[in-house]
Amino acid sequence: MPARAYWQGQIRLALVSIPIQVFSATKSAARISFNQIHKPSGKRIRYEKVVPGVGVADPKDIVKGYEVEKGKYVLLTEDEINDVKLEAKRTIDLIQFVDASEVDSLYFDKPYFVSPEEDETAAEAYVVLRDALKETGKVGIGHIVARGHSNLVALRPYHKGLMIETLRYADEVQKPDAFFAEVPDSKPDKELLSLAEELIERKTKPFDPKAFSDPYEAALRELIDAKIEDRPPESIDEPQIGAKVIDLMEALKRSVGGKTSTTTKKAAASAKKPPEKKAAAAKDEKEDKKAPAKRKRAA
Repeated sequence: MPARAYWQGQIRLALVSIPIQVFSATKSAARISFNQIHKPSGKRIRYEKVVPGVGVADPKDIVKGYEVEKGKYVLLTEDEINDVKLEAKRTIDLIQFVDASEVDSLYFDKPYFVSPEEDETAAEAYVVLRDALKETGKVGIGHIVARGHSNLVALRPYHKGLMIETLRYADEVQKPDAFFAEVPDSKPDKELLSLAEELIERKTKPFDPKAFSDPYEAALRELIDAKIEDRPPESIDEPQIGAKVIDLMEALKRSVGGKTSTTTKKAAASAKKPPEKKAAAAKDEKEDKKAPAKRKRAA
């Protein structure tokens, strides 16, 4: 079995209990992290807990404080905090089921793989629950208690198995209205929309996460390798952010290139056709230029 289980217990659905193990689905070790080093000595910097005007604090004198207003704290001891921690409960009770599309992606926090214990009966019940969720298009909502904290979770089928994703509580999520207040209610120009849709269509292909990488992480890794090998680092190419687009129509046309669709061509032709007044004015100007030549021939 890969890695160490984050949590072990059982999923309970009515009278059915399924022994499971829960494993983190993500890897934080893939990111580069740094320590602070004292350059003259080459030693790692350690931090001391210091009280302004007093000096280094004795660990036994340190308690946790919750700031109720600027500079005023409610003090809590470790014992007081431990007293309200939830007891380790080894059961995920599925409280209810909802349509998978009902849970806004904003609420999803962290994914975990759920494996059945190595037991034939557990594996059978596990597969039944997995397929029932697939067939109904539902996710199960429940609580998991780990390390003294209760997390709301969504249980859903994933590949051959099941996974849970911890969910944010309602008071942890901001309402979007204030952030989108400046977004206009008007409909976009049809030609602009047509060009944007065509550009999206051209760039549409199956999602492959392996096709993407973090250029900053790659550049850091190259810099570290170069330092180890005592050589100049190679440059890492990354997309450059261009200047602000002023002419959206022109930018979209150049993005889709010459191969425009019939709908787009018609819209573009319509947009390029000059108004009647301008066309008439242009015709009159042309006639005025020809007039002197006619008078000259007449003379």
